[in-house]
Amino acid sequence: MSYFSLILKNPFRNKTRSALAIVGIAVGIATIVALGLVTGGLKAATSETLNAGGSDLTVTEANSNFMSGTIDESRVGELANISGVKNVAGVLRKTPIINTSVEGGFGSFSVNGIELDKLSVVDIEGVNGSLFSPGSNEIIIGKTAADSLDKKVGDTINLFGEDFTITGIFETGNIMYDGTAFTSLDTLQDITNSPGEVSTIYIQAQDDTNLTELSQTIENTYPNELSATSASALTDRINEGLSIIDSATWAISLLAIFIGGVGVINTMIMSVYERTREIGVLKAVGWRSRRILGMIMGESIVLTLIAAVVGTVLGILAAVAGLSFLGGEISPAYSLDVFLRGFLVAILVGVLGGIYPAYRASQLPPTEALRYE
Repeated sequence: MSYFSLILKNPFRNKTRSALAIVGIAVGIATIVALGLVTGGLKAATSETLNAGGSDLTVTEANSNFMSGTIDESRVGELANISGVKNVAGVLRKTPIINTSVEGGFGSFSVNGIELDKLSVVDIEGVNGSLFSPGSNEIIIGKTAADSLDKKVGDTINLFGEDFTITGIFETGNIMYDGTAFTSLDTLQDITNSPGEVSTIYIQAQDDTNLTELSQTIENTYPNELSATSASALTDRINEGLSIIDSATWAISLLAIFIGGVGVINTMIMSVYERTREIGVLKAVGWRSRRILGMIMGESIVLTLIAAVVGTVLGILAAVAGLSFLGGEISPAYSLDVFLRGFLVAILVGVLGGIYPAYRASQLPPTEALRYE
């Protein structure tokens, strides 16, 4: 039997003990991979969503949560006159109480009020059906919302105590909008007692306009009232929040190294203990200490690499299942970095867990080992 054949076969002499060690390490690796895939998917979806719309800047009430503040509608016209601004749309967002939740969107189902000729600013260029009429109880609904609410063109939906007719279904590919609905701004203001109010103002900038300078101009013009943020800045903010998950992944990596290392040490020490006489025979026929050390270290790494493969597969399945449960609008972000992290942790566990058992095996005196029963 060759040297490498021994390394590949020896870890599985005691299948139960090896299986338990593999499972213990694989759980840690699976967690690392799953969190990495989910975090990457959230970052990719965030960036795609915030950059998918037709607007360059999002203006909200200063010191308020995103899209939750109140802005005087007169500011829409005033912002349109600022140098560098091409188009402006004021949007009123309200959340009605309905019996069915919408899966896959940001938060609960919401209704947006907007002027008909401003739909392009939020990247709605066409619908399956027709657009709503200004001032009417007509509404267009996103495909995600339509599927979740089981609605189609021509159906009615009761919102804020009023029946609305669905005239069209749109799909932008933007999960922020496809889980919501749009109607006339005047209509939504009237039925929600919000005259002259909007929640958010979207701005399309002229070509070659410096968005940072434009944002600063808006905030300086309306200090402590309005806050202007570009899509890239919003992406950075959200990604900063998601970095907490990255930190958790590294913490889990360290925990996996510790727990996995203990499991490998235990498995390999027991293996060396049970094979004391065999190791003595190998040394008696000429095997050097470093060859014994290399064999035990190799067995340890083989064990953890198998655990890495198992853990990676489990991590992928967990990420896919978890994101599917959340609605399936976000896909796992497969990247070499995530998988390399899992395998590097496994190799590190194998090396750290195998050092002491390998050293102990290499230092066994042949004469004492041969007498061992």
